[in-house]
Formats: sequence, structure tokens, C-alpha cells
Amino acid sequence: MSNKGIFEFLKQHAGESPVSFHMPGHKGASFYKKTGYSSFMKNIADYDITEIPGADNLFQTEGIIKETAEKYEKLYGVKKSYLLVNGTSCGIIAAITASVPKGKKLIMARNCHKSVFNALNLGGIEPVYAYPERIEEYGITGQISPDEIGRLIKENEDVSAVILPSPNYYGVCSDIKKIAKICHKNNVTLIVDQAHGAHLKFFGKYPGRYLPPAAEDSGADIVINSTHKTLASLTQSAVLNVVSDKADTSILEDKLQAVESTSPSYLLMASLDINADILSGKGLILFKRWKNNLKWFYKKAASIPGLEIMKTEMLDMTKINLDMSLCGIDGIQLERELNAVGIYPELVTGNIVMCMTGIGNTRKDYRRLIEALREISEETGVISNYEKQTGEQTELWTKRRNIHPIPETKMSVNIDEAIGRVCASSIIPYPPGIPLICPGEEITDEEVEYIKYLRNEGEKVMGIDESGNVIVGA
Repeated sequence: MSNKGIFEFLKQHAGESPVSFHMPGHKGASFYKKTGYSSFMKNIADYDITEIPGADNLFQTEGIIKETAEKYEKLYGVKKSYLLVNGTSCGIIAAITASVPKGKKLIMARNCHKSVFNALNLGGIEPVYAYPERIEEYGITGQISPDEIGRLIKENEDVSAVILPSPNYYGVCSDIKKIAKICHKNNVTLIVDQAHGAHLKFFGKYPGRYLPPAAEDSGADIVINSTHKTLASLTQSAVLNVVSDKADTSILEDKLQAVESTSPSYLLMASLDINADILSGKGLILFKRWKNNLKWFYKKAASIPGLEIMKTEMLDMTKINLDMSLCGIDGIQLERELNAVGIYPELVTGNIVMCMTGIGNTRKDYRRLIEALREISEETGVISNYEKQTGEQTELWTKRRNIHPIPETKMSVNIDEAIGRVCASSIIPYPPGIPLICPGEEITDEEVEYIKYLRNEGEKVMGIDESGNVIVGA
């Protein structure tokens, strides 16, 4: 284990000139410098203040914070925007607890982020799981179908809201327009976790329709955007957009106060302000450049032997999903090969390595990725008569399960002894931060084997301690 500490690690990493295909979207200081914000980088410690006179207050906006929020209202074309300094997670929790009374039901995608499950516990809300479709060719989760949402609304009384991620971590978008119509016909609020799609609005606005439409343009009532993931604000900053009158903003604001820090970071809020100004002033140039770089990359990638790029309906193409299993390389191996030459992807699942592009990526970044992939292909070669294996791990997220009451009495047991027991605390591979096993679900031998595989490969699994113990019902 290194004794360097956080600062020394960050300094060393930055000094190696890494190529970032992971969040955040700005991809480093050079983006701010190129867009006219060198002073922000230079004076960042001096800008770290608290609520001095004139600095406004995040929880009673009347001045400069309100002005920045109004910039987002204009950018996204919504009724009201809220700046978030505890990430999209706090916006999701506030939106759910403001929309679903205690004891009522929330229809939620089973592949929702862990923050949705936290909202259930905080709000005393009963979940109804909507299971995503499975994209068999790649072994990953796909869309939440409108038919699935419609069926669950009919089968369940006391449903107050629906929430789903769109795009999901791989960039697959659901048909929000059709789902919104079903929700509104039944007087149900639609919340969209658009953490991975803050840029969709602007790909529709600036270079013309190149990606699926944004949830704000598709009938959603509340949309939460992680502007830090693909746009230009700092990590942990986000924006919640209220699109319709179905959201009671007085209740929503009260819930936001309950989950956000009472010492909000002015650095994060300043980065949100900078992001808004960049989108307004330079958005046309930046998004056209982003689109052209993506087209260039996909064209070059098509000529690399053994490299497959995931293609599916309603895909956010800013997420580049790489598969080199035809060269005998699985996702974990491919990630290691890329890391070795200073390229850092966002996510690995089975054979898929997902490279998250952002507003700050340059043509040089895409070129380095192409060169690395071509070199890997040349060194390994394509395996003739290779039978593609998509893996079974994603089935664990998509299979329908019997739900038991969440255990009130809990105990810690070794993971091998947990098979057949009822989970009492979520077990979550991170990333993607989607619970593999939720409280109330039985732990199966398949899941235990997958968890052990991840841990053996050095991957993070939340909900299991260093000794290999998990929390189950007693």
C-alpha cells in the first residue's frame, strides 16, 4: 500500500499526462484555460469561501446563486433548476421523497443507482421493480420498456412515481416519451435519473439530432443531471430540473435542504456557473467538435481487426463501448492494457470496456485511444472460429426475483455462508453503483461466485467487508 496520500497520488497521476475517458467531463485544467477560465484554476483556493455578504445562500436563493440557476432554466428550457453540491444522488433522494409519501409505492428500474435505494429507506417507501431488457449480444442491461411500466402501474395500487436511469451507464436510453404518456395518463410522476445524459439536450440543440432526445424534451416531470460527468463542472456538482407542475417545489426544496451540506462549496457552484456560461457562449463550437471527434473515432475503429463497438437502439454514442473478445481479451484485460499506456476508461463489465467521452476530450485523446487499440489488435491477433462469450453477470441484474420483507434482525456472516439467506444490506459493485443484491432478495450461489470473482480481480464491492462478510437476516 502506498504511503503517498491523496495529494501526492493526484500530483503524480496528473504529471503522467493521462488520457481521461472517465468522468469528469472537463478532462482537466487545459479545458478551463482554453475556454477563458485560467483564473479559476490559478485562484481556486481564494475562491473557497462561505456565505459572506453578497454570496447568497443555496437554500434561500435571492442573488448570485439564483442567477446561475436561472441560466440552467434557460439552457434546459425548464420551469425551475436547482444547483446541487452533493451530486445527482442528493437530487434523486430529494425528488423521490418529495414525490412519494411514506408507505406509498415507487416503480423503479432494478438497475437504478444506489441513491434510489437509499431514498426508499429514508422515505419509508415500498419499491416495485421494473426489470430492464437484456442486450444478449453484449451481455448488458438495456432499456426499460414502456410496456413494463404500464403493466406495473396497473398491477400496483398506491404508485406515486416512477424513476429510471436514461441513459444507463452504457449509454442505452429508454423511450421516455412513451413512458411519460403512460405515467401521466395514470397521474404518476416521472422522475428521470439523467446523470449520464446532461449533454443530451445540447446535442439536440447545437449539432442537430445526433443522440436520443433529452428527458426534458420528452415529457419527464423531474430530471436530475450530473453535469460533472460529461460537461464542464467539477465532480460532485449537478443540476435538478423541474419540468412540469406535478412537482411541488416547496416540498422539493425542503427535501433538498435535508440531504445537502449546510456548507455548500462555492467552488462547485462556481464551476456550475462557468459550465453554464461555456454552454451558452461556446456550445455551438464545442458540441460540433465533440460530434466530429466521435464520428472520426468510430470510422477509424471500424478498421481495427478484432475490435467490436457496441451498437444498439437508442444509444448515447458519447459512451464508447469496446469489445476485443475476438482477440481473446476480456474487459478486465483490455482495461489493464489501456491503463499501461496511460488511457483510463470509466467502466468494465464482462467483455465490455466503456470509455466515457466528455466535452473536454480532444482529437489527440481519441487518436491515442485508436493507436492503443490498433497496437493491441496487432500484438494479439484475431482468434479464428472464436465463439463469442457474453458472460452471465448481467443476468444477475435482470433476472426477476421473489422479494422478502427486509429483515429487522440482522447478522454478519461469511459470503460463502450467505447462500440462500435474505440480504439485509445492499451489495453493490462500484462502479456502476447498481445493487447486485438488494435488501429483501435472496443471495444465490451465482451471485456469490460473481462477487468473489470481482474481489479476486481487485474490483470494489460495497456491502462486503475485508474479511468477506455480508449482512443478512438473522
